[in-house]
Amino acid sequence: MFTSPEAVLAILGMALVTIAIKASGLLLADRLPREGFAAAWLRHIPGAVLAALVAPALVTGSVAEVVAALATGTIFVFSRNLFAAMAGGVLTVYLMRLWLGA
Repeated sequence: MFTSPEAVLAILGMALVTIAIKASGLLLADRLPREGFAAAWLRHIPGAVLAALVAPALVTGSVAEVVAALATGTIFVFSRNLFAAMAGGVLTVYLMRLWLGA
């Protein structure tokens, strides 16, 4: 099997760009505010992104997604464990889809 030099250069170039992006993120992280409004705003970004991903599924989805969202919220309220809540939600939507035949 032969790989063209152009393909190797493209792969190496993409690898360098990826490393540069990751390194710049680490370097810029030291300059982020640790307290104040901007720091509080940055702490809420992951939850906002998660909500932006889940909301369309709830609006356009079936009963399985709604039940899974309720199960996820309930598990999180009682356990305060995000991983357990997400795993429970995934399991719930899987089982509901099996049960509903969707």
